Amino acid sequence: MKTFQLEGSVRTELGKKATREMRKNDMIPCVLYGGKENISFEVKTSSVRKLIYTPEIFVVELTIAGKTYNAVLKDSQFHPVTDRILHLDFFEVSEAKPIVMEVPVKIEGLAEGVKQGGKLVQEMRKLKVKAIYTNIPENLTINVSNLGLGKTIQVKELSFDNLEIVSASMNVVVAVKLTRAARGAAAKANA
Repeated sequence: MKTFQLEGSVRTELGKKATREMRKNDMIPCVLYGGKENISFEVKTSSVRKLIYTPEIFVVELTIAGKTYNAVLKDSQFHPVTDRILHLDFFEVSEAKPIVMEVPVKIEGLAEGVKQGGKLVQEMRKLKVKAIYTNIPENLTINVSNLGLGKTIQVKELSFDNLEIVSASMNVVVAVKLTRAARGAAAKANA
């Protein structure tokens, strides 16, 4: 996983009034969970754009009041109308305790079914995995070269080193669907 540097300052005042004032000053309220105690802090809006608006996953090196923590972004809340970032939740990670995280899926190869006129459809863009954060890759690569026409790859068929996949086992990750043209060609061949 890539590393993202982020500096925050401890929040002294909590509550609606203080939070509203903070957001007016282009700051975002944040909370760091998972350690010995929860830490409330704030960061500049401009400093987290490359962390939030990307499909990639990062280990965040959080520096709060001179102390550094390793964390992952767990949740982000947006304003329903303006899409402004309202709140961020970070989770402190360690080499001792596994975490559950969504990892992007990357497709590799040309499916046999596509060569026969089918259409490759990626049903799941991310998979939930459980592992120690140092074992989590930037993406999960799935080779679809042997995937035939009308066939699918389900979560239960996948396995990766040092990872436990916690997404529902029956979910379809990738499928090669029959197109109208392929159905017509198959009907003519059988006639």
